[in-house]
Amino acid sequence: MIAVIAAAVLWFIMFSPWTAPHISFWAMMSCSAMILTAVATILRPDTWTASRLKGYDFAAGAAVAAVLWGIFLAGDRISSEIFGFARPQVEMIYGIKDGMSPWLLSALLLFLIGPAEELFWRGYVQRTLSERWNADKGAAATLAAYTLVHLPSGNFMLIAAAFTAGAVWGLLYRFFPERLWAAVISHAIWDAAIFVWFPI
Repeated sequence: MIAVIAAAVLWFIMFSPWTAPHISFWAMMSCSAMILTAVATILRPDTWTASRLKGYDFAAGAAVAAVLWGIFLAGDRISSEIFGFARPQVEMIYGIKDGMSPWLLSALLLFLIGPAEELFWRGYVQRTLSERWNADKGAAATLAAYTLVHLPSGNFMLIAAAFTAGAVWGLLYRFFPERLWAAVISHAIWDAAIFVWFPI
């Protein structure tokens, strides 16, 4: 799928040791979010309207984000006890926000990056693959792709984080495809919480 290859190229540029030092991460991430949103919208114009936003999507999204934050807190504590490299790798991830205004970063994560990723990965990729194959295969393939695009970082904790968060949002969409906006809201809130509001 060309769209997934495009995402892989963008993530390679953002995370690869050959390219990452030469770019502004947040500028590249914001551009990537806009590109992937445009790709999803062009290839499937109904991406935005296939699921209708309901009031309880906000509550559900916030609840899933809170549970996911708790999972990451526990995972951080456990992995830090088991693996000596775990906490330094987590600190490397947090290092990419150095010098960024917390207000600007919160706005980007809440209103652009988080929603764009979810609209692309679940609203377009998982939905398309689920229709092509079946819901289980679509969810599994999307999770694999979402995890693999983070490989160029070489950061085990980031890759594990992508797998864990991708699994939660993928399962949410797998069993409640009509609740895409709950996943969008969850991703947006979780991004801002884990990076800015309540870092672990």
